[in-house]
Amino acid sequence: MTAPSTPGGAVDLMDPAVTTDPYAAYGRLREQAPTATVTMMGSPPAVLATRYDDVRTVLTDPRFVTDPALAGGPDNREMIMEQMGVPADVADYLLRTILTVDGAEHTRLRRLVSRAFTVRRVAALRPRVEEITAALLDQVAAAGAGGAPVDLVEALAYPLPITVICELVGVPEADRAQWHEWGEILTTMDRERTGPALRAAIAHVHALVDARRSEPADDLISALVAAQDEDGDRLSDREMVTMIFAIVMAGHETTAHLLSNGALALLGAPDQLAALRADPAGWSAAVNELMRARGPVQFTQLRYPTVDVELGGTAIPAGTPVIAGLLPANHDPRAFDRPDELDLARPTGRGEGHVGFGQGAHYCLGAALARQEGEVGLRMLFERFPGLRLAVPAEEVVWLPRPGFSRVAALPVRVG
Repeated sequence: MTAPSTPGGAVDLMDPAVTTDPYAAYGRLREQAPTATVTMMGSPPAVLATRYDDVRTVLTDPRFVTDPALAGGPDNREMIMEQMGVPADVADYLLRTILTVDGAEHTRLRRLVSRAFTVRRVAALRPRVEEITAALLDQVAAAGAGGAPVDLVEALAYPLPITVICELVGVPEADRAQWHEWGEILTTMDRERTGPALRAAIAHVHALVDARRSEPADDLISALVAAQDEDGDRLSDREMVTMIFAIVMAGHETTAHLLSNGALALLGAPDQLAALRADPAGWSAAVNELMRARGPVQFTQLRYPTVDVELGGTAIPAGTPVIAGLLPANHDPRAFDRPDELDLARPTGRGEGHVGFGQGAHYCLGAALARQEGEVGLRMLFERFPGLRLAVPAEEVVWLPRPGFSRVAALPVRVG
């Protein structure tokens, strides 16, 4: 079966043939050619890099930037936002964030928050992550008493990362369920609900910042307010709000799907799971492999070359929108032996060996925290419930057909 395409020849990433089985669809694209012309939601065509080395180039080569203004090409992002249902009055909160700026501006913003996500700071959070996980697993045990099925997505995969990131940032407990709802709306691309959800989330962050101005606490919002008070040129109000919004949203959505995708993969690999139980030291490598093989993010936001470049033998003019295909790169047989097999003991050599968290200047700020939550959450889940099993056949687990994310709608299990 060939990849679906639009009348103009571009592959439509919204086509059910792609979203229903992205592993097969992106694999076909990768093996057909190093790059593919793609579109989504009526957007102008973009170049999708599908092979590992080319994807790393897009992510790490300073000639590729996230701000199209620096590349001299057309900026179609507002049109894309309109197609997604993002109203003009909040679009700027998504277009000018720590995720979408480059160079000195990006370095300035990243330095303001990077201390909260250092390896040392994340390691200090481990006891609290374990405490939160243990409490959630108590609830799982109670809900699953007598053999009743429990949805791990709602019982563990979402509440663990959203509790951790909200405590770190300073979002009150009473508001966390609302963030889950907003995240669900945005990641499922519910166009009719996107505008109201974004307006509500942005207003909520403004209110949190105002509250911390009068009552500081030991959290990231208070630290950002203090940084602004010390030197107003370092951080504007809008930059602060967009940064907090991006951190909370990215800090729970992707980790939630790493946990649920990972749990499903482990339930389908009983021999490897038994080896992990026998040697818990293997959990770190296991989570790394789960992020490669079952990572939730399929591709990155747009990059733009600032000069004419060649990618995989394809000439790409300056300003052309380019997408780094994380999913096809992480399954590229040119980079990985048996790439479509889950191997929890897979050697990585130096570094992670995959691009699931990105690479380069925009490498995932919360990668260390996501890895820790994945390791703690999954290890404690399978230690607590040695008889954990799916409550439905694996083929009946529903994957949500959404571009950009690999995620299950629910993960019903019995705890045994």
